[in-house]
Amino acid sequence: MLLPLLFLFAAAGLTDASIQFPITENTQVDTSLCPITYFGQEYTTIYINFTGEHMFVCFNGYYHPESNGDCIKAPNTESKTYFELNTEDYSFLNSVTFDVKDSINTITNDATCYLRFDHPTTFGLIAMGSQSVLWWYNPPQIIASVLVNGDVVENVPGSENWVYSDTSGCRISGFGVKPGTTRQSLDNCTSLICSNTRVSSTKSCLVKGLCTVTGPTVFDFRGQMNSVSDRCEYTLLQDQSAGFSLKANFLERRRRDVSFVDSVTLDFSQGADIQLLQGHRVLVGGSPVTLSGLVQTFNGVGLSKDQTGVTANISLNGSPVSVFFDGTTAQIYIDVPVNVKGLCADSSSSSSSRLSSDSSCQQQYVDPADDTINSTAVIEQCNILKSSPFSSCNAVVDPESYIIACRNTLNKYPAVDGLRCQFLKAYAKACQKRQATVQNWWTAAKCYHPEPICQDKCSDHEFCGDIHGNTDCRCRAIYASNYTEQNRLGGPTVCKDNTASLTLVGCLLKENGIDYNHLHLNDKTCTGVMDPESHMLKFSFSSDSCGTEVTTNNSQVIFTNAVVTRNSSSDLITRQDKVFIEFSCSHPTPELQNVAFKIIDNSVEVVLESGEWHYNLTMKAYSDAAQTQLLGPNSDVRLNQKIWIVLETNGLDAEVVSVVTDSCWATSGNSPSSSPRYDLITDGCANAEDGTVQVMGNGQGTSNSFSFNMFEFSGKEPSEVYLHCQLQLVVKKNNSFPLPGCLGVSPPLSWSGWGSSGPARRRRSLRYRRGAPALISMVWTP
Repeated sequence: MLLPLLFLFAAAGLTDASIQFPITENTQVDTSLCPITYFGQEYTTIYINFTGEHMFVCFNGYYHPESNGDCIKAPNTESKTYFELNTEDYSFLNSVTFDVKDSINTITNDATCYLRFDHPTTFGLIAMGSQSVLWWYNPPQIIASVLVNGDVVENVPGSENWVYSDTSGCRISGFGVKPGTTRQSLDNCTSLICSNTRVSSTKSCLVKGLCTVTGPTVFDFRGQMNSVSDRCEYTLLQDQSAGFSLKANFLERRRRDVSFVDSVTLDFSQGADIQLLQGHRVLVGGSPVTLSGLVQTFNGVGLSKDQTGVTANISLNGSPVSVFFDGTTAQIYIDVPVNVKGLCADSSSSSSSRLSSDSSCQQQYVDPADDTINSTAVIEQCNILKSSPFSSCNAVVDPESYIIACRNTLNKYPAVDGLRCQFLKAYAKACQKRQATVQNWWTAAKCYHPEPICQDKCSDHEFCGDIHGNTDCRCRAIYASNYTEQNRLGGPTVCKDNTASLTLVGCLLKENGIDYNHLHLNDKTCTGVMDPESHMLKFSFSSDSCGTEVTTNNSQVIFTNAVVTRNSSSDLITRQDKVFIEFSCSHPTPELQNVAFKIIDNSVEVVLESGEWHYNLTMKAYSDAAQTQLLGPNSDVRLNQKIWIVLETNGLDAEVVSVVTDSCWATSGNSPSSSPRYDLITDGCANAEDGTVQVMGNGQGTSNSFSFNMFEFSGKEPSEVYLHCQLQLVVKKNNSFPLPGCLGVSPPLSWSGWGSSGPARRRRSLRYRRGAPALISMVWTP
């Protein structure tokens, strides 16, 4: 009698209805007045049956264990329920629309009708246009199950309040997937993805291609990009069947809020692990190994090293895998699809790929913005990936994600330690892996200097970077902040019995331009001991040694000493800051007295007449070898910091003359002839007794440059440094005048002319012109 009754309601066109009746046996109900969209399929009929313990409301036939039906499963031991179909309870429909949208962010439509089942359990299905919701109201221990093709999509526990579950998700390969979620297929290799808007997609766990990790950014095998924001260890690649994991450790450098890939570990369930570290160093089973260009095999892994980095070749279930690491960038290449997990398979899986059990690595920091960063310049520097010669590879490797990663990092972290070129190199190497080699990119991008590689092993709290123009071990930001936030270089003082000791941080000393070899206690014979592993400098003294001063304060005995700079009155110049760090057992008060110089004029230009030549001569000072960071009036220059001086001419014909810097010297007075005088260049050659002086391009064009480490004159308070340079012209004529031997001039140039017997060659040589030298000066002041 049930089906004709429902059919009559539908035939009569009753769009507003409330139909109620009890159900005690297997029953088919026409619900065309309230169609339900259930995981992408619209249904207008439901089938209710009882199994003794449960009640099933199905959409495509009565439930039985092998039916693979679309059903709602609810506990019911009484084999009865009370059914209601309602399209006219507008008050309830408006109220439930508000509640559902407040509870589920994937529901956007309004409720239009509902199907309700009462006693002994209460639940229902709410139709919301192309969407639907299961509504469940039962004690917490009572659970309803949502099934698609007989597979449980979700178990919905009861609650003291109404519980809503979105049942209008995606149907992918026969599986139901809730909106905004991902689930695995039965082979556990394919990810079934349903977006918030119910757009379905799949992602296979079989991957191949190139994965690049540079700075904080991971470019996975599928070309997706994400960044690591903490300092934890992550799985890049994992093949459980092969018992292998590739791990990457991320650490901070100059800033606490930017992380960089710092090392890579090949982890085997059987056999020794292999670590690829900074400085192209490799540990096998914790022991260092020496590598060369020839492949050596360790634990089935082929290892080799060249000037660019270290390469490890392994096999995962017969599929070759190549791992490259140069200290700044890791690149993993797989030519045959393999089933793996990790950040290289899915760069967005950071939470599941994080390995570190210590939550401290996840702590977030916010450092002050770097006001030296020019966002416009950053855009130009990164967009070079769209220009020649990189553009030749753009069709093979999309540069956009590399550009975004470059901008994101350089807008927060200064372009030092080769960071700008690091992103460009990573892109160029990705192109090379795809047989689209970018030719001579380093010249076009002005990446003349390789990534810094420290000759000495840096300790765990250090990284290899630039310090005042020299490559050395710098302090990591978090470690350094423990001292710098208190304006200390080390400490605190350790007191025991009648002795005291003070430990200074080696990398902080270097960053402040202090050579520890020049430090001692009050007694010059008491010097510090540098730990070769930790790079910590320790000073110790007792009550009766090293010039210790003993004083009393009431009943307290205080032992006081100080770390000071060695000062030799016989030295004409010094490149060391004055240091005075007083410490005692009761009042450790480390204090650093720095000397910083400011350049008065960042560019000096004079108009000169030298013999028959009229030209302008300009002297400029820079803080980097690439000559991009011009030192200005507000630039601090520290003692022992390397600076580059560029001497440029305008008005000279490069085909006729060259410029030779004949001599450069420093004085403490403004007169070039004042004393004391310290020579940097003599007769066109660097001062052989000063190993910091380097002369570049002298006599090889109309401009040249040289570099030296900054100094001050000993015993001069204040100590201004006046730099003077004298230049000569070299005229190209047949009769040559020999240049100084240290200049290293290229072979003489030549031109060609045509005679009766064919092309004839005539040499042009260089003559060192000694008359009317040009003089130019620059000054630094503390």
